[in-house]
Amino acid sequence: MILVSSLMFIQCTSEPIAGPQGQAGIDGTDGIDGVDGVDGVDGTASCIACHSESHRTPIINSFAKSSHSDQTIMYTGQDLANYTNGVSASCTKCHTSEGYINYIEGKPAVKSEMPSGVSCTTCHSKHSTFDFENDGHDYALRTMEAVTLDTDDSYTIDYGNASNSCLVCHQPRSKAPVDDGTGMYLQANSRFYPHYGGQSTVLEGIQGSYIEVDGAVELPAIGTSAHRTGASCTSCHMGTSTDAEKGLHTFKVSLDSCTDCHGATPPTEVAGLADDMAVLKAKLIALGLLDEAGNTPKQTEKVPFKQVQALWNYVTVYKDGSHGVHNPTYTKALITNALKALEDN
Repeated sequence: MILVSSLMFIQCTSEPIAGPQGQAGIDGTDGIDGVDGVDGVDGTASCIACHSESHRTPIINSFAKSSHSDQTIMYTGQDLANYTNGVSASCTKCHTSEGYINYIEGKPAVKSEMPSGVSCTTCHSKHSTFDFENDGHDYALRTMEAVTLDTDDSYTIDYGNASNSCLVCHQPRSKAPVDDGTGMYLQANSRFYPHYGGQSTVLEGIQGSYIEVDGAVELPAIGTSAHRTGASCTSCHMGTSTDAEKGLHTFKVSLDSCTDCHGATPPTEVAGLADDMAVLKAKLIALGLLDEAGNTPKQTEKVPFKQVQALWNYVTVYKDGSHGVHNPTYTKALITNALKALEDN
């Protein structure tokens, strides 16, 4: 019995003995070829749209025609190669490339002995995102954030687009004068105006001087100008143009940008404003508050505050440079009230 059991164990645990193999079967029918997949998008396609010579050359050519490219310190009339006097730290923010970049990056203003002029890399650096479909195209601008005014840290302007980049510099460096409490005022600085960059506050309808005189015209509500609510810096100043001297990066308004709203003959100035400005200028010159060249001489004694308000409004509208177009109702009111304040002069 033990012998039989041993033989059974061996049989159960041994590999089976293979028999002879049969013939191979007939090959099956080939399957149907699959459909080719859709080609993927070239990973650099969105980059090439801008980073190509065909795209950049027109921009470079148009920028060369802009005031921004003329020179670093635009009001000196000197070119960079011969400019060795340096630039005060307060000016570098807007008049040098290094100063602007320092400001955007939160670094302190630094005087530059040999500053670099404003160029492409002054305003543009690297993209903050590459998800253009969801985040929008940031054009690699160094900033598109809302801007708090240098003259009023309680007031922030937000155009909601690339126009915010313009606000960094195109804002005043001083505010309207305040009555000394006696109805008089001493103009202690010959640079008595909102500097050259008051475009943003004129467009916003703020920081002009409301003069309380008989028959004064009320100023329109803040932020109600049609160019503030229905346009932007970039749409008007950087639009495409049939005139190679305007639009795009020349930053010079092309009438082609105006026709959608104004038709074939858009206005280039506010009706009657130039005549009123001429009359007001003559009165201010007669008072010794302005010279023929449009400069504001430093006062050595106090003058009636309303005369100073009239001067401020004149220079505000003049330095804005739009001939009232940025905010027609507002600028017209500022000059009308200034004239009323000087009726007896």
